[in-house]
Order: sequence, then C-alpha cells, then structure tokens
Amino acid sequence: MYILRAPSFGLLRSRPVFSKEANFLGFSKQVVQLDYRPGIAFTMAKSYSSFLKDTAYVGGQWVSAASGETFQVTNPASGEVLGSVPDMNAGDATKAIRTAYDAFQSWKETTAKERSLLLRRWYELMVESKESLAELLTVENGKPVTESLGEVNYAATFLEWFAEEARRTYGDTIPAPVKSKRIVVIHQPVGVAAMITPWNFPYAMVTRKAGAALAAGCTVVLKPSEETPLTTLAMVELAHRAGIPAGVFNIVTCSRKHVEQVGKAMCTDPLVAKISFTGSTAVGKTLLKWGADTVKKASMELGGHAPFVVFDSADVDAAVHGAMMSKFRYMGQTCVCANRFLVQEGIHDAFCTKLAAAMEEQLKVGDGLDKGNTQGPLINTRAVEKVESQISDAVSKGASVMTGGKRHALGGTFFQPTLLTGVTTDMLCTQQETFGPVAPVIKFKTEEEAVTIANSANVGLAGYFYSNNMSQIWRVAERMEVGMVGVNEGMVSMVEAPFGGVKESGIGVEGSKYGIHEYLNVKYICFGGI
Repeated sequence: MYILRAPSFGLLRSRPVFSKEANFLGFSKQVVQLDYRPGIAFTMAKSYSSFLKDTAYVGGQWVSAASGETFQVTNPASGEVLGSVPDMNAGDATKAIRTAYDAFQSWKETTAKERSLLLRRWYELMVESKESLAELLTVENGKPVTESLGEVNYAATFLEWFAEEARRTYGDTIPAPVKSKRIVVIHQPVGVAAMITPWNFPYAMVTRKAGAALAAGCTVVLKPSEETPLTTLAMVELAHRAGIPAGVFNIVTCSRKHVEQVGKAMCTDPLVAKISFTGSTAVGKTLLKWGADTVKKASMELGGHAPFVVFDSADVDAAVHGAMMSKFRYMGQTCVCANRFLVQEGIHDAFCTKLAAAMEEQLKVGDGLDKGNTQGPLINTRAVEKVESQISDAVSKGASVMTGGKRHALGGTFFQPTLLTGVTTDMLCTQQETFGPVAPVIKFKTEEEAVTIANSANVGLAGYFYSNNMSQIWRVAERMEVGMVGVNEGMVSMVEAPFGGVKESGIGVEGSKYGIHEYLNVKYICFGGI
C-alpha cells in the first residue's frame, strides 16, 4: 500500500521519489512523495491535539514497540506528517494477547450492568468530543468533515446500543423429555477477541466490534489499519477515561512491514478465541486459514461489489438521489457503496442525464476540512491508480466518459467523480470492486437480465434497486444474492440492523441484536435427579 510522505510545512516541488519494500501477501509497497497544488491545507487543527498519541495501548498503559521502531502517519489531502506511532511486531502482539487473556479472567465475572455502565460512559465521552474526533478523522483519512461528524455519531451509537444489549443476553429453559431432568441454556463470553479494522470507517469499526465484545464479557486486542491508527488511539483514550479496566481493551499498531507477522500472531495464538476482521476478501481468506488450526470463532466482513438496479417503474429523481448517497459517500471508498449501476432501457438516458447533472452540481472536490467540499482525496496512490486503470479499460472497450474521468487539478490523490456510460460486463469496473468515485452504467432490457448480472459476482454484501412495482419489489429483494438489500433506499447501515454478507463477502453479522452473539458461546446445562 502506498504511504504519502511530506514535510510538515510548505509544499513539495520535487518530482515523485519511489522506493519499494515487500509487504503482506506478496505485494510491493511504494513510499511516494507527491506534489500538491496550492490551496491544500497543511495547518493542523488544534481541537484534536489532546487526542494525538504516539504510543500504543496495552494493559492500561501507553506503550512503545519493544524494538523502539515507529512509523509515520500522514494526511492524504496534503501529505503532511501528522505523527508517528509504534511499529510493533509479533512479540508485541503476543504480549498484548497474554495481557488480554489475564484480564479476561476477571472481566468475564463482571455483571452485565457493570459492563453496560462503562460502555454508556464511553458513548457519552464520544458525543462530548465529536467535533474534535471528526476533525482528526478528516486529516487522517481525508473524509469530508461533515461525513466525519456523521461517522462519529454513527460509531457512538454502537456503544450506546451494546451498552443496552449487554443486559439482554437472555438464556432459555427447555421442556425436558423426562420428569427428573431440567434443561437450561446460558450464554458465556468466548474469551479474547482479536480484531483487525480498516481505514475507511476507523471509528465505527472499532465500536461495532469492540462494543459488542466488551458487552458480552470478552476482552480485546485490536490492530487498526496502518493508514488510520491515530483515530483508533483517540478512541482508546476515551475508553481509558470511561474506566474500561486495564487489559480489557488493547491496541497494537504496526506498519505494513510487520502486518503479516502481527496478523498471524493474532490468528494463531491459542489464547485467542475469536477473530473479527473487516477488509478485503483475499486477506480474510488468509486469516481464516491461519485461525483454522486452533478452530477459532470468526466474523468476516469482506469485499463488496454492490449492484444498484433502476427499473422502468422507478421514480428517477429518487433513484438519482439514492445513487448519489450510495456511490459518492467517502468518495466511493465504502464496502457497501454502489459499484455497478444497472438501468433499464426505458429510463436509462433520463437517469444518466440527471445523475450527471447532480454530480456536477453537488460534488465539490477539495480538502475535507473545508465544509464546502463533499469529496476529499482517495486514501493513497494505489487507490488512484486502480480507479484510473478501470476507467482506461472501460474506455478502451467502448465505454464513454459522461463526466470526470481524470485526476483532479488539486493533484495528490484527488480524483474527479466519474460517470461512465455504455458499460458492458466484460469491463474491469463491473468485475472488480472499485473503491473510488466511479459510477459505471449498464443498460439492460429485462428483470431477469438485471438479476442475473447483479448475482454474477462471487461476493454479496449489499445490493440496491429502485422500483414502484410491488410484485417486482418482492421478487427482486428475495432473489438478490446479498446480505443487505436497499429497496428504494441508497443507505442501509444503521445500528439496529444486522450488517453482513453472503458468498465471499464474509461470515457472521455485526450490529443489531445479533451482533453480540458473535462473542458468546451457548452452553447447555442438564439438571438431573429432580
């Protein structure tokens, strides 16, 4: 993965400088210096300074890597170095796991009410600090600050939710087949949960995973993305202030140099009972293989390739509104964003014209700290190159660029929101998850054709469609091979609903009343001689 490096003052004027290192799963890493045009902010906002940490967190203490190594964290909008954090290795991870295991022996004995009150306090502290947390998120991963504030609020609701769900892990009594026996079922925490979280929603993925685990009575060792460790460490600071006991919630930070060994340690250590991962399907498969030898419980929220289908009966204006929300939230860098637009021939031209107009009118590219901007930078250079390659491939095979299609004049990793028409299923943009601001539109004739294309992917996280035909709504909702369906709706994520996919999009669900059960074992107790 690319890491942007720039001085903390001034603008780079030199040509890009490249170097390569080996990284996780055999890919190469390029360390890149990029040119940024005037107008990109370099001055750090002061409101989040109290949350900036240069250490990890293990056993209730702020700690460095045993080796003393660190790595830099940068602002994708400007290249500014925000700080450095420990570059920990497998030994550090193993120590954190042992710490979490020891803490589990007492944490599992706390009452549900005790855990609930601590999570509730963590939630309250998040809400009190939401503006500062939002600005920190924007400078670390480029998300427009309005969206960042939305993520902070969304993330906080998972703590609120699981504070409540902690007290609802009810058991059962089951009628026995003989008079002298009684059957009772209880739920118990699985143990230490190892978590690996992504860079695109660093607050929400921490609270959706750790909130459920802590509510259930598990302890946690979490490795954040190397792109966004600062936001995760800010969350830990709030957990610390909330009174989460030492060893219950631990953070191991590392760069891509150590990510394979740290990930392997977390997945193979026999003291770890549960793995939770959000990220690519390829990495998820590797983690599952590593965890197989010790038969670990696993939750995997993996890649998506969401279809967005618009039928002739749809309200075109509503469909365009939904498309804008689904596709261009965080510049298309979400696992549930619309990735393939399928539009029926009767309204195809009207939809494309209105979508292009909405993109031109509503999407403004620039530094996320400027509240007038709706589209920030992509996370790194590799993301830009993937977007460019998909657009180039589509155009070479006959697609047309209706708007956008190029890197933005701001330079760096800014990219123009792009609408492609004349797209066919042999193009890369219809076969691979884009993770960028590209909307490829395929024209179709029949419902059967649309459903076949929608279900052709080997993943199935989210899917969307617009229709005002009630019979069609039921048919398509049931036939879409995805874990979450938006019917006349472009955003489906909410704390009350289960989040998860089918096929190669993952295992298990997060959030909702079901999420806490991913961290609980079911135990059957038989009482005899009664």
